[in-house]
Amino acid sequence: MALLVVTNVITAVAVYYTAAPKAGVVAVQVIGPWAGDASKPGTEWGKFKPILDKFSNDTGIPYVYTPTRQEDLTPTLPIAFQAGQSPADLIFMPSATIKQWAAKNWVTDLAGTIGPSSYQAGALDPLTASGHIWGGAYTGKVKPGFWYNKTLFTNNGWSAPTTWQGFWSLLGSIKNATRRPPILAGDGVGWPLSDVVEHFIATYGGAAMHKALMNRSLSWTDPSVKAVFQNYLVPTLSGGFWTAPTTWDNPGVTLWWGGTNPLYFMGSWITGMVPNPSAIGVFSLPGGAANQGIVFAADYFFVPRFGAHQDLAKRLAAYLASEAAQELQVKQGGHVATAANVPATAYPTVDRNVADLLSGKTVLSDLDDTIGNPFQGKFWSQLQSLWANPGTWQTVLTNIQAAAAAQP
Repeated sequence: MALLVVTNVITAVAVYYTAAPKAGVVAVQVIGPWAGDASKPGTEWGKFKPILDKFSNDTGIPYVYTPTRQEDLTPTLPIAFQAGQSPADLIFMPSATIKQWAAKNWVTDLAGTIGPSSYQAGALDPLTASGHIWGGAYTGKVKPGFWYNKTLFTNNGWSAPTTWQGFWSLLGSIKNATRRPPILAGDGVGWPLSDVVEHFIATYGGAAMHKALMNRSLSWTDPSVKAVFQNYLVPTLSGGFWTAPTTWDNPGVTLWWGGTNPLYFMGSWITGMVPNPSAIGVFSLPGGAANQGIVFAADYFFVPRFGAHQDLAKRLAAYLASEAAQELQVKQGGHVATAANVPATAYPTVDRNVADLLSGKTVLSDLDDTIGNPFQGKFWSQLQSLWANPGTWQTVLTNIQAAAAAQP
């Protein structure tokens, strides 16, 4: 059932729940980023709903789910928390934001509710501090490289490159054949442009460069960083190989899948957004540094201190952290588990292929999500500027460094 709700912090958003709660039965309130019509296959909400349904069926606890963009929650939730209120009992947000809010005493410590033993190594590190566990990691998405329609590639005689020169030649071949930019530049508020930049850094600067930029021990204006931009990313921009930034999901996915722009850098969630996932191919940027990295972005959740139903929220948190919940989620496609012991057989074939790209590479956290705002917003806007005017790349790096240096 869908209802329209209006609160002091979230207005005009659809809320979905399994059934009207029985008299005297309290529902756990959940806010997450996944939206869409659950009756249509492949929607984000349609893939998450079965997990909440199973929790409700197994426990008898009804839920109310509100899909809301995290960018919209960032300025509004603090207003509610400062008033000692929360619009939900469990909320999905980036790890950096959760830790910032934990420092303000707005977040419930989940130590004792969930713990590292149920997770793959390091999965909880972004939310762990001084014995406190400020949230949980749900499944995540790998950001492995450039996706393509294998049928389209076969019909045109194109193939995934294994060297930088091969990549450059592929871009030229596609541009000559289609008379259009070969790469769809997805955008929203500045990502996935940020994911593209991270992939270039992690490939041609290596995992160590990515980590150093993330912990702000390396300047964005360092010659080694400039070299990655000057020698790799900027030439693809100035060479006309990218479209103008285009809304990433619609029309972005449609333009890519239909062959208008045959290459698309995107996270593994894209496997659930096409009619025939078995036809998807993907390759990482070829060549590069000896110790390369690849970004794995988990979806993190927390329990606000001001939620009305702390006990229910903790039960749901423990469930979302479990192998059982995450195995069910990865079966839906487009997700990779953070919980331990999820079998490889649970994954659709295309997702197992994505996992293969992680082999031999250092798994990295999402850079701008980890640093958080205000850096993240400035990073995104500077990358939009870079795509519009690639000749200003040195000024862009100077501005990004200024934002990193000013980050609290």
